[in-house]
Amino acid sequence: MNAMILAAGRGERLRPLTDETPKPLIKVADKSLIEYHLENLANAGIKNIVINTAWLAEKFHQQLGDGSNYGVNIQYSDEKEAMETAGGIINALPLLGNEPFAVINGDIWCDFDFSSLPELDATIQAHLVLVANPEHNQTGDFTLQDNLVKNNGTNMYTFSGIGIYRAEFFADQKSGTSPLAPLIRKKCEDNLVSGQIHQGIWTDVGTIERLQELETQRLWTESP
Repeated sequence: MNAMILAAGRGERLRPLTDETPKPLIKVADKSLIEYHLENLANAGIKNIVINTAWLAEKFHQQLGDGSNYGVNIQYSDEKEAMETAGGIINALPLLGNEPFAVINGDIWCDFDFSSLPELDATIQAHLVLVANPEHNQTGDFTLQDNLVKNNGTNMYTFSGIGIYRAEFFADQKSGTSPLAPLIRKKCEDNLVSGQIHQGIWTDVGTIERLQELETQRLWTESP
């Protein structure tokens, strides 16, 4: 399985840190968020990784290089301007191959074991990893019923930003800037999305406060 790390966003809510450092390159305990992902992917045997970039793109190239220092092979999908999530994935499809591929938000910190990602059933176009609702998203995003992700239900969970997708998931989408959430919701209506719940540690490092909270928890004393 190949993987893509989403890293093109501007990170407005983390300014001024992101004025000079892309959000996925912000460090927690002397290691950037994206480096945790690279190490965890490598540990799971996922070695071919695409990173999309836009804001301060050159800093990814400079710091991560070809990925050899992390035991992976990195290719870059450089965007002139961030194309949002679905647009960025569609733009990178030629680099991701014909098999289902993993996609990970570059601005999360988690102890998820990527080797637990399943092979997709023939009728499934995507698979999402869900987590318990954090304080900033108490109503959740999706529910899980008979291993299928649904838009509404009794027990709602938050989308972690980790998933698997087939290229056909994006088959009807035009290239260009486009968000992912509406597409996921449409596919959920068609019963094309499976899911699993991650019970471990997960943080969306979207604000200065969440970054500080992550650092004070000292979770990083051991790599995820």
